[in-house]
Amino acid sequence: MNFNRLFLPAMLLTSITACNNAEKKEETPQRTSFFDKTGMDSTVRAQDNFFLYANGQWMKNTSIPDDQSAWGSYYTLYSETQKNIQGILEAAGAANAAQGSIEQKLGDFYSSGMDSVTREKLGAAPLKTGLAKIDAIKDYKELMAYVAETVASGDDNGIISTYVGADEKNSTVNILSLYQSGTSLPEKDYYTKQDSSSKAAREALVKYAAKLFTLTGTDAATADKNAAAVLALETELAKYNRTPVEQRDSKKNYNKMSVADLDKQGSNINWPQIFAKMNVKIDSVNVGQPEYYAGLSKLLPTQPIESWKSKMKFEYIANHASLLSQAFIDANFEYNKTYSGKTKNDPRWKKIVARIDGSLGDLLGQLYVKKYFTEAAKQRMDELVTNLQKAFEVRIKNLDWMSDSTKQRALVKLNTFLKKIGYPTKWKNYDDVSISKGDFFANAKSVQLHEQKEKLGKIGKAVDKTEWLLSAPTINAYYNPTNNEIVFPAGILQFPFFDVNADDAINYGAIGMVIGHEMTHGFDDQGSQYDENGNMQNWWGASDAEKFKAKTGVVVKQYNAFTVLDNQPVNGELTLGENLADIGGLAIAYDAFKMTKQGQGNEKIDGLTPDQRFFLGYAQVWRLKDRDESMRVRIKTDPHSPEMHRVNGPAMNFDPFYKAFDVKEGDKMFIKAEDRAKIW
Repeated sequence: MNFNRLFLPAMLLTSITACNNAEKKEETPQRTSFFDKTGMDSTVRAQDNFFLYANGQWMKNTSIPDDQSAWGSYYTLYSETQKNIQGILEAAGAANAAQGSIEQKLGDFYSSGMDSVTREKLGAAPLKTGLAKIDAIKDYKELMAYVAETVASGDDNGIISTYVGADEKNSTVNILSLYQSGTSLPEKDYYTKQDSSSKAAREALVKYAAKLFTLTGTDAATADKNAAAVLALETELAKYNRTPVEQRDSKKNYNKMSVADLDKQGSNINWPQIFAKMNVKIDSVNVGQPEYYAGLSKLLPTQPIESWKSKMKFEYIANHASLLSQAFIDANFEYNKTYSGKTKNDPRWKKIVARIDGSLGDLLGQLYVKKYFTEAAKQRMDELVTNLQKAFEVRIKNLDWMSDSTKQRALVKLNTFLKKIGYPTKWKNYDDVSISKGDFFANAKSVQLHEQKEKLGKIGKAVDKTEWLLSAPTINAYYNPTNNEIVFPAGILQFPFFDVNADDAINYGAIGMVIGHEMTHGFDDQGSQYDENGNMQNWWGASDAEKFKAKTGVVVKQYNAFTVLDNQPVNGELTLGENLADIGGLAIAYDAFKMTKQGQGNEKIDGLTPDQRFFLGYAQVWRLKDRDESMRVRIKTDPHSPEMHRVNGPAMNFDPFYKAFDVKEGDKMFIKAEDRAKIW
């Protein structure tokens, strides 16, 4: 479960691929301009704040749309991609396609989601059976029997979280893992801190829970009482949760144990019953945070059963709110405003597009790549990845702090990267998913059952390395340590991150840095704990590990000094892995750029030298404005640094940037050469 995505946010055995399909791609005007000079701010010196120099005018002139928590390159591309997907889904719905076909399932799922008349008519009725089951619970033993059913069906019960993926010490086989749960707020400190934003979050949670209870028929006084009980119970559960920084420790998150030992540590949970309901036969399981499940077992008989039932009801209603009438959707929006700062909810079509992409991603992906992803783009991306791999190899060979024996293992790992570009080579099968135009709730539950059956069916089986963890239209990228793979979906392979017609400076500064970022994750403070086969083991020499830790300490210190909002510091420990990937990714992308004709020349475009264009292309792809509400959550929970520091931090540590913009001592971007973070 420890794979590194490039962003937040902010998302699958037919054989249809973009490279062998003759269908004409979507006709779009060919872009001729790849750099926004109007977005720059000439009143800011590049030597003092490179992010604002590159983006300052855009930052001044751009307003965040009412239905967005932030705005910038990622968000504009996401918005455009959603519109493209909407077009695909509407066309599928109008195709009168055969029952069971890709178009029928996608089109009818979309139509059912857009059918607001039926949803309003049904109101809370689809929840009736589920809520009655919770009402019938008499004690914690019956509670856990109910929880076992929810785990088996794929419903989120709010106290047990499961994941199936590669065993991190035997990466060819899938294992069931358990992770901490129990909380609704962003992280455990929100339950106890007395600052205004934490208090507001707790108040919003109680208000939201009470609203959901009343929408399902509970009187106001009882709803308020039950909502307060939810917060009180979650506060107790949060005591056994790890912080976001603590959860970054891969070794501490690996606690493989027998089912018998697990049951001894938490006998009140009744793990044999849960696994029996899941219909899985296992003798061992990985427990990410054992203290959470030990704490859960202690709390089960000591907390009032009515509190547990309130918690279960809240989870059940909240998890299905998006499938119900507008009153439930509005309540969810009001709650999430606490963290997003939005003043307007997304239109219904965007929500349905996002749900289909997240649930039938490989069906949607097949239609998406046929229409919007070209073979030329895939070939150009292949070339970029190969060149960055070559550049990284040279950097590893030239390291002055790593021993020769460790370098050899590092090179083996680098050269065994599994590279996935655009779309899967094998699409997932959804034959057991039943979709009709008239029942959005039933459609969503059918997909949910399919997903859980697929997930549980992997336990104890060989890892399928052709599987993707993101859909093809997703605007993101990731490194997965247990597969030792780097993955770049078709969604991110669009402007401003990538354009097949853009000059090398732009592509290497934008998507090149993304490629380098993901490659470097294989060697950051987490990824470096996995060998070339994806197994968690120490392959470093003792002195290498010590030197590496000392160098990462420099990065932690630097980023701890960066601030946002009212001088809130960036958490250098929480963001360490992403910062290392940003710093390394920029350096590797630059070296690869210097292999190109443009990178070796001096021809100016837009009045900029090739190197200046590379760095500015990099800076502009990270332009983003956050609302204060979303930034407050990000700074506490997001492993990525805020975008200004994602740009300035790596640049301040990279010698060629100093040369390109004549940065000298006394400039705000200047760091003494001996103090710069130089790892890869």
